[in-house]
Amino acid sequence: MAAIQRIETLLRSVPGFAQLDDQSLGHVAAAGDLAEVAAGDVLFREGALPQSLYVVLEGKVSLTGTAADASRTVIDILGPASSFVLANVLTDERYQMGAEAISSSVLVRLPAEPMRAVVAAQPAAAMAMMRAMSAELANMTRQVVDLKARVATQRLGTYLLSQVKEPAATPVHFRLPVTKALLASWLGCRAENLSRAFTALRSQGVETHGSRVLLHDIARLKTYVGVPDGARLGEPDADSNTPRSVEAIFGDAFRLRRGRRNAG
Repeated sequence: MAAIQRIETLLRSVPGFAQLDDQSLGHVAAAGDLAEVAAGDVLFREGALPQSLYVVLEGKVSLTGTAADASRTVIDILGPASSFVLANVLTDERYQMGAEAISSSVLVRLPAEPMRAVVAAQPAAAMAMMRAMSAELANMTRQVVDLKARVATQRLGTYLLSQVKEPAATPVHFRLPVTKALLASWLGCRAENLSRAFTALRSQGVETHGSRVLLHDIARLKTYVGVPDGARLGEPDADSNTPRSVEAIFGDAFRLRRGRRNAG
């Protein structure tokens, strides 16, 4: 019972799940379990049928896709309070990407069938899960826009700003939480392009020593990448657990579809 209550409490911080009523959330939590995985562990492979929905509690997970030439690329890197590929779980369609832990991680593993049963039985639960899918779509939409509208140096600068926990500190220093090879793939560039991007950012107050990064001027870097100085990156939206309208949810889906079409 303690484990179920813990899972239920943890799910309350995840977009979509926070809108489930107590009975529905309790039913889902009762079917789930906590899984500890090591870096490199494969959660599922591209093309497999979904068995479980995963929610990241601690650590990081990468979502990867395979191109026509069999090369692999990083689609997204997820941290705590993230659920992923919810649409595949609810529709019982094969995964269009694979998932792998890139650090020691703790996940909630929710079997697919109980998730489908709750959504099929309760319209309110279906809407809550649509909000969770909307959060996934919004994140992917931002990435599509970044790939089309910003050069690699700006995308890298935005990523570095997302790692800032104390924007008032001077300088801000941290270690990259992922390898540079993984980061390059995620940003849509080659390793040599990433290296040049780091070099170009020196003029914006970015200093690197291996995986250690120092940001000497946060405001200057924000100006360069086009982020308002008051904006805070790398944190969930303040209203991530606030119910959204159907129009907003489907608007995210439309923008993503349009962005993918234009990118092609």
